[in-house]
Amino acid sequence: MRPQGQTKLGFFRLPVAEARRLKNWLNFPERFSALDPCVGDGVAFTHLLHGVTAHRYGIEIDANRAEQARALGIETLQANAMDVRCPAEAVSLLYLNPPYDWETGESNNQRLELVFLEHSYRWLKAAGVLLLVIPQQRLAKCARLLSEHFTDLRVFRLGEPACVQYKQIVVLATRRKRHSRVTDAVLLDGVRYLEALATKTELESLGDTAEVRYEVPASEPAVLTNMGIPLDEVEDLILESAAYRQASRMLLPKLNEVRGRPLTPLHGGHVGLLCTAGMLNGVFGEGEDRHMAHWRSVKFTAHWEEEEEDGTKILHDRERFSHELTLVFANGKTQVLTHEKKEPE
Repeated sequence: MRPQGQTKLGFFRLPVAEARRLKNWLNFPERFSALDPCVGDGVAFTHLLHGVTAHRYGIEIDANRAEQARALGIETLQANAMDVRCPAEAVSLLYLNPPYDWETGESNNQRLELVFLEHSYRWLKAAGVLLLVIPQQRLAKCARLLSEHFTDLRVFRLGEPACVQYKQIVVLATRRKRHSRVTDAVLLDGVRYLEALATKTELESLGDTAEVRYEVPASEPAVLTNMGIPLDEVEDLILESAAYRQASRMLLPKLNEVRGRPLTPLHGGHVGLLCTAGMLNGVFGEGEDRHMAHWRSVKFTAHWEEEEEDGTKILHDRERFSHELTLVFANGKTQVLTHEKKEPE
């Protein structure tokens, strides 16, 4: 995953326009349970179920996004979805837009699209509807599970600009009955069909008009349980722990404070050492002149060329270090002060 994707924990919200198009493919009963195991801020899930009476459940690992989803009326569990347990066949609609990443690296690890699907599809009741949003090339990894446990599969590409960027597709499917099995030949044909779609250049686009409608079955309220460690609560309580207070003395030693005046005036070398050691960092000034100061040492490399009497050219490099001071003022202005790079004389 790209670094900007990792910083938001793999969260790529489905555009509202696509969520509205997906809704056109669904017929809802009077009462049912719907789940989004990667609900994010809840915007896409909310538009998918706009105007529908349903028990809405979500799972979100990020505390801020979980709070946003709750504000939209989604019963959201802040947790890692892999730590959440739910009774089998408890929900009627499973909307899954999982993180687009590997588990811990590309070597001998599964894609998270498949990991999330394997973990959550059992929560979907027989004849329940799956909406799976993934990058097109990842369809091949999910092909066997989808062919074995689902029927009435349709695959569409998503046309909004944000979706085109990640080549997103949506899979619509109905879960098979628990004891309904497919023959090896049918399973193999289904896997090959989906694997071919994973590399097909021109997939049919998800349009505003639905060819058919998937019937979402009725269901009762579900119960989601977080079996993992509540990391946010632990983080808040750890400062009150006696063990932490003892360990912090060794792991987080306090910086020594330097006070008083030097016995003799400091020359430039002394000041430079204090600056780059961070002893002169801090907050200074009052009012509009109030600012933060941060020093560091910067290396410059100078290049020049000399030519000998016989025409031989000699290239020279000379490295030198300079102090750089970054200032951030209370009014938002910033300034960087450093020596200009000079060529050797």
